[in-house]
Amino acid sequence: MLFRRRNINTDIPEKVMSEAPPSVKTTDIQSEVSASSESGKEQEEKQSRLEKKIRDNEEKEKAIQEARKQLEQELETKHYYHQRLLETLDLALLSSLEKESARKELQEAIVQLMAEDQSHTLGAEGRKRVIQQIEDEVFGLGPLEPLLKDSTVSDILVNGPKSVFVERFGKLEQTPYTFLDDRHLRNIIDRIVSQIGRRIDEASPMVDARLMDGSRVNAIIPPLALDGASVSIRRFAVDKLTMDNLLSFNSLSEPMAKFIEAAVEGELNILISGGTGSGKTTTLNILSGFIPSDDRIITIEDSAELQLQQPHVVRLETRPANLEGKGEITQRDLVKNSLRMRPDRIVLGEVRGSEAVDMLAAMNTGHEGSLATIHANTPVMH
Repeated sequence: MLFRRRNINTDIPEKVMSEAPPSVKTTDIQSEVSASSESGKEQEEKQSRLEKKIRDNEEKEKAIQEARKQLEQELETKHYYHQRLLETLDLALLSSLEKESARKELQEAIVQLMAEDQSHTLGAEGRKRVIQQIEDEVFGLGPLEPLLKDSTVSDILVNGPKSVFVERFGKLEQTPYTFLDDRHLRNIIDRIVSQIGRRIDEASPMVDARLMDGSRVNAIIPPLALDGASVSIRRFAVDKLTMDNLLSFNSLSEPMAKFIEAAVEGELNILISGGTGSGKTTTLNILSGFIPSDDRIITIEDSAELQLQQPHVVRLETRPANLEGKGEITQRDLVKNSLRMRPDRIVLGEVRGSEAVDMLAAMNTGHEGSLATIHANTPVMH
């Protein structure tokens, strides 16, 4: 026999019976049914809340679309009457008048034009908005004005005359605002850059500039911008942030804040690094607030946006080349010159090129306590 029968343990049945699970009681079944019923009720409530949220979002989206459609119609009307005004009104004469007188003259001309030409019907509120939009065209920056007045907008991004995006609370969204055509957009860009004595044309197709409120502007036009002129505006913060704000945002701890304050007051050189839109300039502004008021500070920027509050601040700004390609003043030129201006501290808006060499030399040759920012996603060099 190949296999031998094993001894069978006669105690197995009793052992099995002793290890068998206890019998299920009726009360246990009832409690499970009750729990299942409660679970089902919670599921229904959850589904109901989800459906309500979907309905609310749909209603919100519908309201947004209706407002967008109304605005698009008003913009079309504005473009029409603005074009008619250009044909009939002497804008050069308006520019020679005082601002309030010019606005009054323009409003009267628009009202008269609308009374004579009623091809575009508008309600009373719509008429007011169109008149305001035309004023923005003549005295401001056209379709950009409402966005510049919107405190929730942090960035304005124009990708050609028919595509305008904004960033609100870290999220990009397209707006219904448009320009009439490429020429209209180029006129607005020229208006922006001419205010600070800069230019943009085919020979110099990109430029950094700033608005009167300090907002930073970059513009680039064809042939470099293939789909039409592009404008990027980084909004200027109306309310200046402080270290207390950073603490309330939980951006840093109390010991960290005290260390940073001591580092600035103790004249340590500080380099702030971060990615695009991470708040480098905002942080630099906050740190500069700890510089003693009796220090002489030289600031150097491509487009002035620092907001130092000390009484002894000299602000320097770079200059692009002229039509002949001459006269360019770079950040490196300004850093070298600042060393002859008896600075206690040098604050460089952003280190981007060869000026880093001169800035480091300045930091190590008697100008301790200087500050600068650099574009980098990590402080670690790989």
